Amino acid sequence: MTAHVMPLALAAALALLTGVAAASRPAPAAGVHAFTVRTNDGHMQSLATYRGRTLLIVNTASECGNTPQYAGLEKLYEKYKDRGFTVLAFPSNDFGKQEPGTDAEIRAFCTTQYKTTFPLFSKVDVKGKRQAPLYAYLTKQSPFPGDIDWNFAKFLVGPDGHVIARFKASTDPESDEVVARIEHALAAKPAH
Repeated sequence: MTAHVMPLALAAALALLTGVAAASRPAPAAGVHAFTVRTNDGHMQSLATYRGRTLLIVNTASECGNTPQYAGLEKLYEKYKDRGFTVLAFPSNDFGKQEPGTDAEIRAFCTTQYKTTFPLFSKVDVKGKRQAPLYAYLTKQSPFPGDIDWNFAKFLVGPDGHVIARFKASTDPESDEVVARIEHALAAKPAH
């Protein structure tokens, strides 16, 4: 166990203190499929829906220098979606207040400016006291712990729900490094 991974007993104690149910903080073995999140249009969705697919989970923002990465994320999604790949975008206003819009405004921006078709979720906190449980898992209990560095940090998740790679916010989604890891994950296990 690294110093960055929170022991489960401590996580349970924190859950009681913060009022977050222990069930919302699954054991690391459960992977991202154990989480239920709110979609951009307000529905609750289990990430188990994506079991068997390779995922790229990204915290996004509409008013950031990295915002043009939406175009690259859409290209990746279009290129690989039929092979079992999905981009999951989680807008966040945590860095420089660069995502001030409502969920509806964010959806309109993404679909109008960048023609995105990949799943977009409700705005979340990816750090701090109100950190979403999914991001608490990604940054504290996954094999790649550590704080999110900025908007557009990326976690690559294998078909089994476990994080297999992490990329900094500045990493272009169409870079050779990201594409190679996606292709390797897709070749390792076909989608269901």
